[in-house]
Amino acid sequence: MSNLPILPTISTTFIVLSAITVAIGWAQIKQRKIEKHRKTMTLAGIFAIIFFVIYASRTIFIGNTSFGGPDDIKIYYTLFLIFHITLATIGAVLGIISLYTGYKNKLERHRKLGPVTSVTWFFTGITGVAVYLLLYVFYKGGETTSVIKAILGT
Repeated sequence: MSNLPILPTISTTFIVLSAITVAIGWAQIKQRKIEKHRKTMTLAGIFAIIFFVIYASRTIFIGNTSFGGPDDIKIYYTLFLIFHITLATIGAVLGIISLYTGYKNKLERHRKLGPVTSVTWFFTGITGVAVYLLLYVFYKGGETTSVIKAILGT
């Protein structure tokens, strides 16, 4: 574990921090600590943005790491990765809408959307950590290449 890649490790840490702060923010609003909730959810958004900037920069300038595990489970990893990417995209859009509705005091919509967004983001964090573990901890990462090649393994 001493040879973990620095950028994926840092970016994964930020997505975990984002999910943790969402959980804290959820608990705060349940306790009616509205101002603390607002600040915590803002911090969760900042953590998510930091993750995205690191991830996107690495993807653009370095590339993505293909799965380096056994060929017989590669298809399952690929399907799981596609699920994670879809979930992350949905979670990011929901997160932006949730933050916007909260800041604009559109509270009826915010209250309905918040729990869905939070649960989606928790699963995004969990699946993101699983992808990280599969790429860098359980198996040695494969070739670092373009996004399409990394996802499709071509």
